[in-house]
Amino acid sequence: MQFDHYGGEAARLAADLVNLTEAPHPHLRPEDLEPLLAAHGVVHRALSTAQAESLWKWSRRLAACFGRQSLDERCDTVNSLLADASSSPRISLHDEQPHLHYSTTDADPAAHIRAITAAGLAYVICSADAERLGRCARHGCALAFVDTSRNGRRTYCSVRCANNDAVARHRERLGRIR
Repeated sequence: MQFDHYGGEAARLAADLVNLTEAPHPHLRPEDLEPLLAAHGVVHRALSTAQAESLWKWSRRLAACFGRQSLDERCDTVNSLLADASSSPRISLHDEQPHLHYSTTDADPAAHIRAITAAGLAYVICSADAERLGRCARHGCALAFVDTSRNGRRTYCSVRCANNDAVARHRERLGRIR
C-alpha cells in the first residue's frame, strides 16, 4: 500500500509518537522529539518544553486510535482529534504540484504536528482501512503501527516480533509434545 507524505507518513508519525510516549518516562523533552520529527520529514521541529509537553498529552490521545475497536469508535476518536487540531487545510503549489497542507506555514510546530497526525489517521481510515491502525500481537509488546502491507493483514509491529512470537509458539508446541 502506497501512502503519500501527508497521509500515511503522518499516520506513522502518530504511531511513533504513541510508542515514544508509552515508553517508561513521565514526559517528553524537546530533544526526545527532534530525531523522531526529523525522521518523518517535519521541517519545523524546534519545540519549547511546553510544546513538547502538549505533544505528550496529544500522543496519549492518539494512542486510542490504534488497536482493536469498532469503526464507529475509531472514527469518533479521530473526529475528536480533528476538531481539536483545528486546522484549515489548503492547497499549496510550492513544489509545482498541488498538494494539501494541514496548517499554515507560520503555525506553532506543536499545532502543525497535531494537525498532520490527526489528518494522517483520518486519511488511513478513509483511504485505506481503519484496521491498518494496529497494535502488535506479540505478548508483551503492543507497539502501535500503521499496516502498509499489500494485503493489510499485518498483526505485528515488526518482522522481529513476528519471528519471536513464532519461535515462542513453536517452543510451546514442543513442550506439549514431550
